[in-house]
Amino acid sequence: MGMSRAQKETEIKELNERFSNDEIVVVTHYSGLTVSEITDLRSQLRAEGASFKVTKNTLAKLALKDTKFEAMSDMFVGPTGVATSQDPVAAAKIAYKFAKDNKNLIIVGGALGDKILSVEEVETLAKLPSLDEIRSKLVGLLVAAPTKLVGIMQAPARDMVGVTKAYGEKGE
Repeated sequence: MGMSRAQKETEIKELNERFSNDEIVVVTHYSGLTVSEITDLRSQLRAEGASFKVTKNTLAKLALKDTKFEAMSDMFVGPTGVATSQDPVAAAKIAYKFAKDNKNLIIVGGALGDKILSVEEVETLAKLPSLDEIRSKLVGLLVAAPTKLVGIMQAPARDMVGVTKAYGEKGE
């Protein structure tokens, strides 16, 4: 049984909100994936704040209108699933990793903002560190410099104590 008109309108609205709010969309073909494999992909994406949605192509094309991803509507052909996220790397990284491990998920392309991405560009993006990884590295760098400075500043006092102690022990 097909979807009712109300269900289709709800689906278009939900997809349009997703396309309007997220930074990246990765379009995939999922033919041959089992329900448990799709569920596994969804849970991996959800853990990183991303999501995966199996879509009807006509509804997805309607939902793309008036969004920054409108130019990618020609990618919606065949059994299509869409991975999206607000983190510009998360959806691409997890979809690429899953596709590498499972040959039934094929990345068709994607879009980052208004830039259309080829399969190779999605792969390149997937190999970049995520926003959280970059933030943690930056915090590590910011904390490392003051820590080293404190160590250097304490070294002369520590050395002076060592010299004084050595003279004291020598005089006994």
